Amino acid sequence: MAKFFTGFGAFILIVAAVVISQTFYIVDESEQALLIQLGDPKKKEDTAGLKMKIPFIQNVIKVSRKNLEYDVERPIEVIAENEERLVIDAFVRYEIIDPLVYYKTFPGSTSWQQLKDRGDNNISSILEGSIREALGALTITEIINTKRAELMQTITTTTAAEATKFGVRIIDVKIRRADFPEENAEKVFERMRSERQQQAQRIRSEGQEAAVKIKAEADKDRATLVAEAQEQSQKVRGEADAERNAIFAAAYSRDAEFFAFYRSMTAYEEALRNDANGDTSMLMSPDSEFFRYFNDVRGKK
Repeated sequence: MAKFFTGFGAFILIVAAVVISQTFYIVDESEQALLIQLGDPKKKEDTAGLKMKIPFIQNVIKVSRKNLEYDVERPIEVIAENEERLVIDAFVRYEIIDPLVYYKTFPGSTSWQQLKDRGDNNISSILEGSIREALGALTITEIINTKRAELMQTITTTTAAEATKFGVRIIDVKIRRADFPEENAEKVFERMRSERQQQAQRIRSEGQEAAVKIKAEADKDRATLVAEAQEQSQKVRGEADAERNAIFAAAYSRDAEFFAFYRSMTAYEEALRNDANGDTSMLMSPDSEFFRYFNDVRGKK
């Protein structure tokens, strides 16, 4: 009899432990919990701590609050606007902002991992569609070079709009790699190399044309400036000569003898100036009219 009560007591303790374990559960700060009653989500627990549920009737699925990441399992092959094929490797970061909507989108899940896997598959389908739609409207050059940032923004916006419908907020979408398929990569690279060479040649031709035009304009401006300068110098020289002649005329009218002496001294200076070799040679009679001031200060023979 004692053994019976001992065994019954142990059974009661085991049952009590099982009931307690099925009644109480703990929600961590990095989690939010869903109470599922017979497959129907009844309540969402946002706060951390010790919680209660109806044992054996309600089940708990703990949904992560953390930022989650999903890598596309297989590369996405798309066809760009210029009919070139690209193989895309991408990933997306997201968070679950409404676990009730998230679960209702994928009903029947019995665990967090199963729920997440089904959600990731849905995100993968949305992401693939967004990438195909965005890349299909652009050329290879635009995808790789000129519109990369705009492209990523378009893909992120489109994916986020669809993901919101099942309680997910898209944080970021990134393309890790965009390559050509192995079988036609060399052909594409060769064509791109040829296009770049043609573009370089065109730029060189345009540069040479611009250089010729600039040089012609510069020569024209130079000729204009030189002509204007020469005209101005001739004008200034004429005015100076006129002023000099006026001064000479005034000097002559005041003292003809001094004027003749001054002109002779100037002529001597010019005539006796050394040539490039430092020599001065003159062949004339010493009593010529040119040397009259050498013989007489008054210039008389």
